[in-house]
Amino acid sequence: MNNQRTALIVGASGLVGGHLLRMLLNDDAYSRVTVLVRKPLPVNHPKLTQETVDFARLSDVAGRITAQDVFCTLGTTIAKAGSQAAFRKVDYEYPLQVAEMALLRGAEQYLIVTAIGSDARSPIFYSRVKGEIEQAIEALGYKTTVVFRPSFLAGDRAESRLGETLGIAIGKFWGFAMLGPLAKYRVIDAEVVADVMIREAKRGLAGRRILESDAIQTAHDKA
Repeated sequence: MNNQRTALIVGASGLVGGHLLRMLLNDDAYSRVTVLVRKPLPVNHPKLTQETVDFARLSDVAGRITAQDVFCTLGTTIAKAGSQAAFRKVDYEYPLQVAEMALLRGAEQYLIVTAIGSDARSPIFYSRVKGEIEQAIEALGYKTTVVFRPSFLAGDRAESRLGETLGIAIGKFWGFAMLGPLAKYRVIDAEVVADVMIREAKRGLAGRRILESDAIQTAHDKA
């Protein structure tokens, strides 16, 4: 792959997205990084373009959604969203709209963070929506689609999520016992996820791939 790739990040203000932004700006393989944000980030860099958007009106910026590699780390919780319908907008409708618009303007790769347990047939609403967005993105026909399904994410959050805080604490305590099939449930650092997302984008391998949390960690450790 050449060293003049361009990237678009959706969710740059989040835990994984923040690491992605920092890494991509410092990566010589990328000449331009665009972020879609609700409000400007306190970051200045000659490679960075910030597009302040109302996600309910993404079509307003369709002409400016251009990049070869699209990184989507957008996500919320049902508690924060306030309802299942509002959650679905953030975790399904917005990522899909961005994917559709970027593809029309020449995007080649779509790399998205969903969650461990994602399954479009799941009786659990959260997991079902995550699985549905995976299927919807795959159906668009990108040259490359890579899905990342991390377990509980460790890192410094701008906001506290009680469920994830408890999950991380329990996961770290019992991590040594999570072997074999249970390895994918170990806590993983958000920075590790971001690192492997960029590595996968730079590989540029065509097709669809799903990396479970343990595979993400392994890819990082082997690099």
